Amino acid sequence: MGFLNLRLKMLAFKLLRLRTIGLGKPNIGPSLAGIMPAEILRRREFKYLLLIIVLSFGISAVVLSLIGMSYFIPQFLSLALTDSVNPCTFAVYTLFLIALSVKGVDKRRLYLVGLSFVIAVYISYYTLGLGLTFIAGRIPLRWAGYFAIAFGIYTIATGIAERSRTVDKRALRRKMFSTDTTVIGALILGISVSTTLLPCSAGPYLVYAAVIARSSTAMVFLLLALYNLIFVLPLLTILFAMGSLRESKEFSRAMVRHSAELSVIAGLLLIAIGIWLLGIFKL
Repeated sequence: MGFLNLRLKMLAFKLLRLRTIGLGKPNIGPSLAGIMPAEILRRREFKYLLLIIVLSFGISAVVLSLIGMSYFIPQFLSLALTDSVNPCTFAVYTLFLIALSVKGVDKRRLYLVGLSFVIAVYISYYTLGLGLTFIAGRIPLRWAGYFAIAFGIYTIATGIAERSRTVDKRALRRKMFSTDTTVIGALILGISVSTTLLPCSAGPYLVYAAVIARSSTAMVFLLLALYNLIFVLPLLTILFAMGSLRESKEFSRAMVRHSAELSVIAGLLLIAIGIWLLGIFKL
């Protein structure tokens, strides 16, 4: 009888063990457990990057088609995406999100302050675009083509060398962490950091300004508004499409980690635009 009880106890123990580690939960080895979060993050990166590209194409295609400029969609998207999916932009926005997380803002304030920051960047870049259009209108388009190729090569070279094109990161970091998390503070910060982004985005923006400067004044205003909407679209996507501040930071950081690849793609697109401009004039 005692032997039977012992066998029953051993059988019960084995069943309990199987339920705990075999049937109840999948036994994920340490190597697989380490890989899964990275795979999930890569899927999220791809998903949100694809969302940005699809939204950019959709908005651009609809607006340009409505104003009878559907022929300009490829060139417009090349310049606008080169500017918007920019490692410098993601680096600046990552700093901004880190500053918000350190200050412990809630979700409602995050949306309010983040949107204020994006609006300030939009207004600053739009105003800058008006000035660039005035200057670029006096530049022959052939020169704009040479400049696009030169800036494209520069972008590829700095990307491969992993050299930052953001001006004075320390001063930028101090601004981010010292500014109050208020609407006014975010507006002021957005205007001031726009000058930091200029060395990164001056290339495609100047080329775009030279191309549209020959249009009517009303068309210039409209095309600048559309370009800058595409420019801030990644920031709006990060702010509103993601579930949390942590997820937003992870995506921004991931884009910064892929700055070399993004720089090479941006440089190639700029070179293609330069060749297109030179092709108009047969060199």
